[in-house]
Amino acid sequence: MLRILLLATAFAVLPLSTPAAAQQPAQAATVGEQDAALAAFFDELDKRQLAMNPQGKTYRGIRDADYARWTDGSEAADEARYRMGQEARAEMKRRFDPARLSPQSALSYRLFDYQMERQAKARPYRHYRYTFDQMNGAQSQVPAFLINLHGVSNKADAQAYVERLKGVGAVLDQAVTDSAASETKGVVPPRWTFPYVLADITNITTGAPFTDGPDSALYADLKAKVGKLDLPQAEKDALIAEGRAALVDVVKPAYARTAAFLTAQQARAPEGDGVWRFPGADAYYAERLAFYTTTDLTAAQIHELGLKQVARIHGEMDAIRRQVGFKGDLNAFFAHMRARPENYYPNTPEGRQMYLSETDRVMSAMTAKLPDYFSPAATPRAPLQVKAVEPFREKSAGKAFYNRPAPDGSRPGIYYVNLYDMADMPNTEVEALAFHEGVPGHHLDGAVTSQLKGLPAFRRFGGFTAWSEGWGLYAEKLAKDMGFYTDPYRDFGRLQLELHRAIRLVVDTGLHDKRWTREQAIAFVEQNSADAPGGIVKAIERYAVYPGQATAYMIGRLKITELREKAQKELGDRFTMAGFHDAILLNGAVPMEVLEANVNAWIAATKAGGAAKAAR
Repeated sequence: MLRILLLATAFAVLPLSTPAAAQQPAQAATVGEQDAALAAFFDELDKRQLAMNPQGKTYRGIRDADYARWTDGSEAADEARYRMGQEARAEMKRRFDPARLSPQSALSYRLFDYQMERQAKARPYRHYRYTFDQMNGAQSQVPAFLINLHGVSNKADAQAYVERLKGVGAVLDQAVTDSAASETKGVVPPRWTFPYVLADITNITTGAPFTDGPDSALYADLKAKVGKLDLPQAEKDALIAEGRAALVDVVKPAYARTAAFLTAQQARAPEGDGVWRFPGADAYYAERLAFYTTTDLTAAQIHELGLKQVARIHGEMDAIRRQVGFKGDLNAFFAHMRARPENYYPNTPEGRQMYLSETDRVMSAMTAKLPDYFSPAATPRAPLQVKAVEPFREKSAGKAFYNRPAPDGSRPGIYYVNLYDMADMPNTEVEALAFHEGVPGHHLDGAVTSQLKGLPAFRRFGGFTAWSEGWGLYAEKLAKDMGFYTDPYRDFGRLQLELHRAIRLVVDTGLHDKRWTREQAIAFVEQNSADAPGGIVKAIERYAVYPGQATAYMIGRLKITELREKAQKELGDRFTMAGFHDAILLNGAVPMEVLEANVNAWIAATKAGGAAKAAR
């Protein structure tokens, strides 16, 4: 099945060669020998996996012969990735004894086993994910990959870009094949997704060289990247001409075929918004919740947890309502916050630049404070760039998101903010949203994980949603501890984003377990938050096509907060923010039960260290 693989998380491998040092029985090897053999095993695995994932190489900043290729999205390739990953898991268990590994190597063993088990549980539902939707659809991921990840620093890179343009037809045709295969299983996106996807296609194929008008997004990107090269103008012109031909002869017809398929499928799309429509839906949704939260919480438990968190945050918001002297009740204050003119920048290019400029200022101020709360090892070395989402996908894309930097420094971390309609982006949320996606949020957890030394690649470049998104939400509140949100309206904006994540627990389970309609979910958010109307619709539509993912944020955040409170209580004066954050970040992404074990180990080590000092 087609997957636009940007992260090397599939662990797809070919049969592994066995280094001589690892051929010894585990019982006969020392801990050091076993550690070295396991490291070699994972290194070889990573090479084999990357050989099957050209796009994963690009994400990692690797430019070789595969730089001109797309990852094979065929059913056969997907099956090969899965099968070989499971074989690697079995081989690891045959060759290595976790009891004879150092703690860090034993953790790698455990995490790889966990990841492969998770893949096995997800395997029966491989046709259940939408190939085309407004969030992660192939129609927008293909150009986004070329524009944002395919860098061009020499002629060979430019030629590779053109070759990838020539390959777009095969990628989209495979996506259509995948979507048709899913339909035979009863899996079709909700009917309202199709106008978004078709609009993306129109946006991508509008403008030169497809139609009259300004250059299309891909053509403009190719021209800009080639234009910066130190080449004779004739060579630049030839590259651009070849790319233009690929756009006209390959890209445009491929998108036309895709649009024709989707238009026909739209007429067949059934009613209903949640995955409860699918065969075996209860088991599928349970698998998705476990996959994203890394817990065994049921849909009913998550729904109830969400209602409790909504009530808690309402209480904190009501305190701000009283602080600013608003006389009405909380629902009236929600309406006031939606309508308050001061909360919005103009819906103009100038207003969008005001939003971006303020974000840059906030990030600079936060970066200056990081040393007080984070160790050097837990501080990102890569720069952060703040960008507006590109026009071709801004109508359908999410509110904000982050791309990790290339580990070789060739690409910065990028915080994308969607400024399509400024009415959906209140300035009261500028700080909290930036802290989540930038520092100390995803740019910190993503860049720091990527730069960790001595860990296998799957731990540096893979991930667990509850860990990373829980950290992002924790970072929003951490910023308050660090002295931000001095304006009560900005603090309300922070709480509004926290409420947004609590509501997700309710509406995600509502849509997919309780069979709520899209309209019921929208109404719940309208009645319980100050979210902008356009933002509410976009959020609910996201949850509908991305079952379970949105529940991970609050569940991860609650666990991190619980662990910090425990550490502060048990350690007292020996507690340090930097030490706690090291315990969270410097092992990379982990499931919640492993995170708890890591923090407990740090607490015990800190206590032991203090006792040793006292004894001396």
